[in-house]
Amino acid sequence: MDIHTPQNHTRPTRCSSGSALVAVFWIMAVLALAVFAAVRVVYYDSDVAASQLNGFEALQVAERGIAVAVNPAVEKGDPILDWYDEEQDISFSARITSEAARFNINVLLMRQDKQLLTDIFTDWGMDLQDAQALIDNLTDWIDEGDLAELNGAEVDWYEDQGRPNHPFNRPFYNLDEMRLVKGMDQLESLQPNWRNWFTIWSNGKLDLNEAPAELISSAVEVSIDDAEDFVDHILGPDLERDTEDDQKFQTLDEALVMLGVSEFQQQTVNPRVTVSDTTTRIVSDGRAGTVKRRITLIIRSRTAQPAILERKEEILP
Repeated sequence: MDIHTPQNHTRPTRCSSGSALVAVFWIMAVLALAVFAAVRVVYYDSDVAASQLNGFEALQVAERGIAVAVNPAVEKGDPILDWYDEEQDISFSARITSEAARFNINVLLMRQDKQLLTDIFTDWGMDLQDAQALIDNLTDWIDEGDLAELNGAEVDWYEDQGRPNHPFNRPFYNLDEMRLVKGMDQLESLQPNWRNWFTIWSNGKLDLNEAPAELISSAVEVSIDDAEDFVDHILGPDLERDTEDDQKFQTLDEALVMLGVSEFQQQTVNPRVTVSDTTTRIVSDGRAGTVKRRITLIIRSRTAQPAILERKEEILP
């Protein structure tokens, strides 16, 4: 009698089938992530390329604004300073202002006008002693010798701080150099916008026809209310700058009389102020799509043969 031995047939279990299915899902998930990452990289590269292209175009448009504003035939507030191309979605907006609407820090320090700087710094909330020390530090930075002012800091102090070759012993070449001076960090914490008060490019005196009331108040030692009334008079009935009804002063004497400056005060005030300055700041903002670029140009003698003093390009948010 034949005896048949039953054959063993291997059948997949539910467990092994489930593992295979999970592995397939994992592979599909990994592939999906890889595809997603690749698509994101492509989109990112595309965005970067578009941003670079628009950035270049925005800079070119800003250059157009500079070219228009430099033309001596174009006046402040002229409508031609704002331009928009709807079809290409590009535009520029240019502004012409006097650089003498700010204090020239180099001139103030070389003229030893410590009282004016003291008044400005203490008005910003700085302690009197700290303000006097900072002014001495600024003076030591620009003077030629190594002899420190009464509360100043010369080469020994900077070397102790691990900063050799400081101070520079020359006038500031740009406002950012002021941040290297001992004590400027404290001033910056009290007045983050201190740069709006100073320049290194004007002829040296504050232009009363162009300066804001806060600076005029400090320069001629009058109340802020008197300075604001003075500015309102210059702006005319519409209280807008650079319009047809502006009433700018032609002589310094007229301006000081309007401000109520006495003859005795004029000995101090006259070296600080003027009613005209040939140094001009031109700011042109160019836009291409959502990308913006800014060019700032400072020139002298815009109405004659302009000399470029400074040019700066910026990326705007």
